[in-house]
Order: sequence, then C-alpha cells, then structure tokens
Amino acid sequence: MHTGLKVGIFAAALAATFGSAYGVGKAVGPVVPDAPAARHADHAAHDGRAPAAAAPGGLQIAEGGYSLDLKTPAVTAGTPAELRFAVVDDRTGRRVTAYRPEHGKELHFIVASRDLTVFRHLHPRRAADGTWSTPVDLPAAGGYRVFADFAPAGAKDELTLGADLAAAGTYRPAQAPRPAATAEVDGYRVTLDGALRPGEPGALTLRVIKGGKPVADLQPYLGAYGHLVALRSGDLAYLHVHPDGEPGDGRTPAGPEISFAATAPSAGTYRLFLDFRHQGTVHTAAFTVRVTGADTGSADAGSGGGEHQGAEGGHRH
Repeated sequence: MHTGLKVGIFAAALAATFGSAYGVGKAVGPVVPDAPAARHADHAAHDGRAPAAAAPGGLQIAEGGYSLDLKTPAVTAGTPAELRFAVVDDRTGRRVTAYRPEHGKELHFIVASRDLTVFRHLHPRRAADGTWSTPVDLPAAGGYRVFADFAPAGAKDELTLGADLAAAGTYRPAQAPRPAATAEVDGYRVTLDGALRPGEPGALTLRVIKGGKPVADLQPYLGAYGHLVALRSGDLAYLHVHPDGEPGDGRTPAGPEISFAATAPSAGTYRLFLDFRHQGTVHTAAFTVRVTGADTGSADAGSGGGEHQGAEGGHRH
C-alpha cells in the first residue's frame, strides 16, 4: 500500500473518531466543569471527613508533576493489539519505575469508549525501564479514553491521568442503555440502590443475585469484594471508589450486598461499572445513572451489563 493511501485512511479514521466524540458530547448535554468534586471520595468518607473539592480525575494527560505518555494512540477495531505507555516524571523527564501499590497493583488501567458502551479494566505489566504494556481487543471503532490510576512511590496522593485512543474501522454510533435499577451479566442479576449527589457523598448499595438466590460467597478481588468505576458522559470525568470495609476485617460480609460511598463531580449522566469476583471469575455489571441537583439528593439508576443489553464490559489481566 502506498504511504499516501495509508495516511489518508488513518486520517479518515481519526476524523470519524473525533467526530463521534463530539456527537456524544452534544447528545448528553452540557457538562458543568466548575462544580465541586472529590476524586477517591471513599477514603475521606471512611474516616468521617468531608471530601475535599478537587478536579475530576482523568481529564488531564498531566497533573501533579507527572504525565501519561501513550505510545499506542491508535489501534484497529476487532484486531488484537498491544497498548504501550509510560508514566513520566516531568521534573526529571524519566519514566517512573517505583510505585506505591494500591489494592494489590502498582497501576490500574481503564479503557472506555466515548459512548460508554465498551469498558475494560486492565492490569498491564511494567518493564524494568518503566514502560507498561497490555493486550487489548476493542470490538468497535470510534473514540476511546484510557485512564492510568496510580500512586508514585513517595507521592502523597493517588493520580488518575487520561489520554485519547482511536480505534480505526467502520464507526456505528451507539447509545448507553436507559436508566434502570437492575443489570444482568453472565447469569447474575445485580441491583443498585442509593443515590449519587453532586459535590457531596452519597451511599450506593449493590446486591448480587444468581439463580434467584443472593450470592453470599463473593471472593476477594484486589483486596475488596467489589470495585466501582464511574465515568461522566460527555467528557468522561473519572471517579474510582471502593466499598466500605474489606475482607477479613471482621465486619464485612462476603455479599450479597456491597456498599460504597461516592461523590459525583456534578449533575449529569454517569455510567457505573462494578467488578466483582465469584467462583473464580471476575464479572462486570454496568449501570447508567442520572444525577440531579443537590437540592433533590436523588439519582435515577440504569442498567446495561452484558452484550445483550447493548453494552460490552470486561476485566482483563
């Protein structure tokens, strides 16, 4: 293939990708960028402190003296590929090679489509030179966002940096499922109760059922019985929260309920992804949530876990 033709095809793919991202942004309505937010609000909630106002995670490629260097900015939809990236210390220009493990991993890596119908929670491997790599196979063409959630050794706070990823191919617009309080995934039924509130903590309880019976033997996964990631429609602002309690603390049962404390950065539409482990397998249940104003203190929850409901989620290593 001639070089000019290759460049033309790639440029067309990028144009389709960014056009799709713009279309999603317009569809979900305006995002409120100046509303108070708290990333990792669960840590503050556990010790009774009010969450500090902070910018939502994942919106910046550089923050706190560190930047995300995504070395694989484009892949082809439906074709296995390897994503490579590094976290760079902007003060020295060197790749970070020392991290403070959080929930059993040095770094958590999320890939989500701009329309929030595809979700991957990956755990890449780090080479000695600080370069991370992970296999990925994205099913649909369009725009994606990657998130690196980590804490450099010696740093006070965790960081979440984000970068854009393009998947070339024939783009077919999709919409996230409408609100509902139940998600079906891999034969499990997960129900969501509670409310996300803008700028203040809200309690969320997720209940796992299989075959009509509550699942009371959830297995620990990365030091918890469940992990929850929330992404705001439009700009994909990132919120990663963890459940109240932990396995082996003498007070947290192994299901069927998993409780979280979370704070939404603003009113708007969010997509929630719950990872839980049962019988040796990690499953991902997805919900759509509409967060209303602080005066109402309510949210409409929605489901969408599983391909049959128009969403495609997963957890990979």
